Amino acid sequence: MGTAAYDRAGAAARGPIDVAIIGGGPAGSTAAILLVERGYRVVLLEKEQHPRFHIGESLLPANLPLFERLGVAEQIRGIGMEKHGAEFVSPWHAQAETYLFADAWRCISPYAYQVRRSEFDEILIRRAAAAGATVIEGCRARHVEVLDNPDAVQVLAEHASGKRELWSARFLIDASGRDTLVANQLGYKRRNPKHNSAAMYAQFSGVQRAEGINAGNISIFWFDHGWFWLIPLADGATSVGAVVWPYFMKQRTKPPREFFLETIQMCEPLAKRLAQARLISQVQVTGNYSYSSVRSHGKRFLLLGDAYAFIDPVFSSGVWLAMNSAVAGAEAVDTCLRAPARGAFALRQFHRTMRRGPREFSWFIYRITNPTLRDLVMHPRNVLRIRDAVLSLLAGDIFGTTPIGPALRAFKGIYIVSSIMNVRRTIAAMRRRRRIMADSKSAVAD
Repeated sequence: MGTAAYDRAGAAARGPIDVAIIGGGPAGSTAAILLVERGYRVVLLEKEQHPRFHIGESLLPANLPLFERLGVAEQIRGIGMEKHGAEFVSPWHAQAETYLFADAWRCISPYAYQVRRSEFDEILIRRAAAAGATVIEGCRARHVEVLDNPDAVQVLAEHASGKRELWSARFLIDASGRDTLVANQLGYKRRNPKHNSAAMYAQFSGVQRAEGINAGNISIFWFDHGWFWLIPLADGATSVGAVVWPYFMKQRTKPPREFFLETIQMCEPLAKRLAQARLISQVQVTGNYSYSSVRSHGKRFLLLGDAYAFIDPVFSSGVWLAMNSAVAGAEAVDTCLRAPARGAFALRQFHRTMRRGPREFSWFIYRITNPTLRDLVMHPRNVLRIRDAVLSLLAGDIFGTTPIGPALRAFKGIYIVSSIMNVRRTIAAMRRRRRIMADSKSAVAD
């Protein structure tokens, strides 16, 4: 699919450059920093002006070494609230269960951060500019040519003023997030058939927080139609969101604000935490929440982060997967440009990394509302170091050498045995999930 399919008349020719990056979120900015440090001419096109609002405030301990590598660790510390773990709250169990990162199999860091993404993303994109990337904000990529020319790729971009430019580059990185520019254009994007969901979210003040070391922890609340997140931020605000099945969202007959507040009341433990709270932002609603691309790359392009796949955010993995994909992507691009004969192998290695992250988290995500998995989460045991391994997963330690694989497989085995022992409940849960997925497909079709 070439740019002939899109009107480029009057677009000013720009370049040639080494790498064009679409998107100035964590993935795009990280890739830009790493590539300019290797001597490449990089142009980063960002459709908005930073700072801008974005959801996804919760980070993982695995992010912290990368912050040091990128030279932004102190700035992130300055805006972040320490998050020492995750609290799970179930209305079907008598008590909450807290998992602390310090207890992981290998403690990368005993804490991560909760951050305002407007501040976090701006730190990264400004660091990319300071490192030497040409950062152009208020400039939306409209179309790409990635297949027709064997020697270069082209990006047709449009400024907020209406001025258009046609950038020519040796390589293209799509870090456009949920816009999924290349995946949409080339027909690669697929809705996740195993886990489709929708979300509502907003920010509150005056939310009751935990005390001491747990004050910054993320809290996950199950309820009948999905789950909620509660993320405390350093300035006193709290991000609250509901991830629900699309059939539930389809029932909405009221404005988002009223519907969201009524949904919160369906979860008594969360409602208590928000009893004295005040809504301080608009309520946002989004659908088609989980998807993936059938391909992560071509000969002269690759997809990073949410431009490749987005999974249910229950484990706060989004920013870490995006930034880690940028590290892997920068390595692949460097190989493709410096040693073209090894490019195909480098891209295959990159694809394995892209698939691994969503795969490791997805087994748990697909079952997160299953009563058997809830029981195991709410009553953890450390036989065979299973609890330590689950904590390493929650910390994002899935790409290194920490030997958590056997323990996670043992956890899955215990899940299967527990499901068999509670066969009636398991069958009922399976039937309910099939009904939910069928209803979700119907809701999406409508």
